[in-house]
Amino acid sequence: MFGDRRLYLIAPARPGLADLVEAAVRGGVDLVQIRDKELPDGELLRALEEAREVTRRLGVPLVVNDRPDLAVLVEADAVHVGQDDLPVAAVRRFRLPVGLSTHATAEIDAAEANYIGVGPVHETPTKEGRPAAGLELVRHAAAHARQPWFAIGGIDRTNVEEVVAAGAARIAVVRAIADARDPETAARELRSALPV
Repeated sequence: MFGDRRLYLIAPARPGLADLVEAAVRGGVDLVQIRDKELPDGELLRALEEAREVTRRLGVPLVVNDRPDLAVLVEADAVHVGQDDLPVAAVRRFRLPVGLSTHATAEIDAAEANYIGVGPVHETPTKEGRPAAGLELVRHAAAHARQPWFAIGGIDRTNVEEVVAAGAARIAVVRAIADARDPETAARELRSALPV
């Protein structure tokens, strides 16, 4: 499911979510995660249901951040967790594939998830206080990761080529698409920079 994906949008649960997802997918996004750590459960569930309807119609997998319980409720395709969230083995008890954030070479080497996020490559306000891991971590993942992986963290059209040159075939972005004036064009520009 993850090996053939290239452009991963991580979107906040916000007004206009369905339109954002639809535009991003038209532009080349082929994996969508909804991440929102602030919303009450009921509101988050409604946003996930909205995203699930769009992703199902467009044939794109939906990932839920941190919440395997809500992922099961909306019939999502996977759950993504961080190093300090539920362990991958615990999430697997929900019978869902699991993605895992990694920030260091040892975390990449030890990861038992179905896919991993590698970064943040550059500093980003979506991961406040976490220093950039840099392109060396991307190079390590290219040489050693045992599962599909996505470079993540401050990647946009101004630096995507250097991330690809370091070995990334897949990227995950938040602001580069979610905050773009034209999400479809932003997605298309990023997708065109990635290997086929």
